[in-house]
Amino acid sequence: MNGTDAWTVLTILGLTVVTVIARSFFFISSKPWSLPHWAQRGLHYAPIAALSGVIIPEIVMTQGQLIDTWQDARIFAALAGAAWFFWRKGVLGTIVAGMAVYLPLHIGLGW
Repeated sequence: MNGTDAWTVLTILGLTVVTVIARSFFFISSKPWSLPHWAQRGLHYAPIAALSGVIIPEIVMTQGQLIDTWQDARIFAALAGAAWFFWRKGVLGTIVAGMAVYLPLHIGLGW
C-alpha cells in the first residue's frame, strides 16, 4: 500500500458500510411503512428548492461576489426563460427562449 495508511482504508471501509446500510435500510425492514403526511408534502418542494440553490447563485453571482451591473446576459436570459415557462409551460421552449436571449447578449455584446 504505497502512500495509503491503515486509517484511510479503515475510514473508507467504514463509510462504505454506513452508505450501504443507509441506502438499503428500506429493504432490510420486513414491515411496510410510509412517510408522515408532512414529510410527503415537504418532498414536493425538495426539487425546486435544490434547483433554486444551484441555479440562482449562478445567475446573480460571479466568482463569489454579487454582480454589480445590469449588463449581465444571465439575468435577461433567466427572465426570458421564466417568462416563457409561465406563458407556455414547456421545458424545451424555456431553454430555447433563454438561450435565444443569452447568446446574442453574451457573444454579440460581450456581456
